[in-house]
Amino acid sequence: MGNIDRPLSPHLQIYRPQLTAALSILHRASGVFLAIGSLQLVYWLNALAQGPDSYAQAQAIFGSPVGQLILLPWVLALFYHLCNGIRHLFWDMGLGFEITSVYASGKLVVVAAVVLTLITYGVAYSMQGGAV
Repeated sequence: MGNIDRPLSPHLQIYRPQLTAALSILHRASGVFLAIGSLQLVYWLNALAQGPDSYAQAQAIFGSPVGQLILLPWVLALFYHLCNGIRHLFWDMGLGFEITSVYASGKLVVVAAVVLTLITYGVAYSMQGGAV
């Protein structure tokens, strides 16, 4: 009844990676990362509510190189998820389904997320007098 060596259904070894698949996976991963990273925000808000000593400790943690290393991908994930969510809103309206539009908007989402992250860090850097 046919060649037994053939796979029964398509699998990842047959298809080459697609930008659309990568962006979809990144959207889901960024959502999970944002949910987990929101605990940082809760910690910071709690420290703010508990007074100057707790707040200073939280600021020291987030201002440290390790804290900045944790915050940078969180901010990038925030902007990526936001921009890709806007892209999905256009899709919900039935716009941008042409393959060229799908790839162009996907690339635009990545560029916009990186640019917005750099702008955010630039503004934060300048507001702190040169030290983020």
